[in-house]
Amino acid sequence: MPEGDTVWRAARALERALAGQVVVRSDFRVPELATVDLNGARVVSSRSRGKHLLLRLDHDQPWTLHTHLKMEGTWRTYRPGEAWQRPAHTARVVLETGTTTAVGFSLGIVELLPRDQEAARLAHLGPDLLGPDWDEDEALRRLLSDPGTPLVQALQDQTLMAGVGNMYACELSFLTGRSPFTPVGEVEGLPRLVRRAHQLLMLNKERASQSTTGDLRPARRTWVYRQRECRRCGRSVSVGAVGKDGQERTTYWCSHCQP
Repeated sequence: MPEGDTVWRAARALERALAGQVVVRSDFRVPELATVDLNGARVVSSRSRGKHLLLRLDHDQPWTLHTHLKMEGTWRTYRPGEAWQRPAHTARVVLETGTTTAVGFSLGIVELLPRDQEAARLAHLGPDLLGPDWDEDEALRRLLSDPGTPLVQALQDQTLMAGVGNMYACELSFLTGRSPFTPVGEVEGLPRLVRRAHQLLMLNKERASQSTTGDLRPARRTWVYRQRECRRCGRSVSVGAVGKDGQERTTYWCSHCQP
């Protein structure tokens, strides 16, 4: 699942490629928007909010194209006529300007909203780790609102703090020295953990490859996430599932370093 910094980079790439340009062709490959035509719309900006991407356009009225990458989605930009690097049948949105073709592949959510409804649509999200509204105290308050929630599950809950996905949740649990199953209310130093989450996403948002260890070499970028052996102690990494209501995520931890 893409992390908040991945979506931040995707929004920035779309901003560089499309902002100020006029759409000459649009193709929505989702039933709800199949008849929508944005030909003539001017792209105003592209922003992220947690893991949500907001492409703002002016057409007959101000609109926001709201997309979410979910597990496998991505946005790619191409020159006109350039071959796509993903199968065409996975494209959900195609926007063409005079210089760029932007394609959203395997998107989990595709919505076209009047821009004045944008804030209400995302009002359920917690403070955005990469947003101008970042509020550490509010994030802590929300994380502790249900102190019995397992730490890794609380970190992944976008209504508590927006931007942490499965990789960061596993790595942040490791960096606390506590099991990912520890109730969040029992984690000492939770304010330090929240600050570390903010620091990691801020550091990685400009990088093509994320790292929680400070090492950018392949297979050395994480402590336990998708590792066979703990990068600190060398013991085998444990793997299990945490979550509820069909939202289980594969979780990685070191039983020695995270008692």
